[in-house]
Amino acid sequence: MELVTPEIGLVFWTTLSFLILLFLLGKFAWKPILGAINEREINIENALMRAEAAKEEMARLTSENESLLRDARAERDIILQEARKLKDKIVGEAKEAAQEEGAKMIEKARIEINMQKALAIADVKNQVASLSLEIAEKVLRKQFEDASKQDALVTELLKEVKL
Repeated sequence: MELVTPEIGLVFWTTLSFLILLFLLGKFAWKPILGAINEREINIENALMRAEAAKEEMARLTSENESLLRDARAERDIILQEARKLKDKIVGEAKEAAQEEGAKMIEKARIEINMQKALAIADVKNQVASLSLEIAEKVLRKQFEDASKQDALVTELLKEVKL
């Protein structure tokens, strides 16, 4: 029963030892423990603030990257559009130049054909003229072999000529 109803001396010495222990802990242990806890709390708060700042920075960088990506895509689209326009322009100019060159070649060929045709016609005319002269000469020689035929031809020509 002593444990259930302690004596006054036991209560005194237990209280005294508890107060001494409390004083010693307060003097030497509580301040460093509380300082360490406060320091730990400050470190945790700083780490949370840094994490929040890093999160905001990541959000800003992500937003900035998306913006840069949109700008790059827009610039790429503009460059591709300009390249298509340039390609169409070059192809159009090449077609136009080819058509002009073809037209020039056709015109040159037409001129050459006309010149060759004119030369061929002139050559044929010359040959016909020389053949005609040869035939006329042969006919006239044959006709003029006989003097009476010559006289008849001269008379006939004189009749045709009217003064």
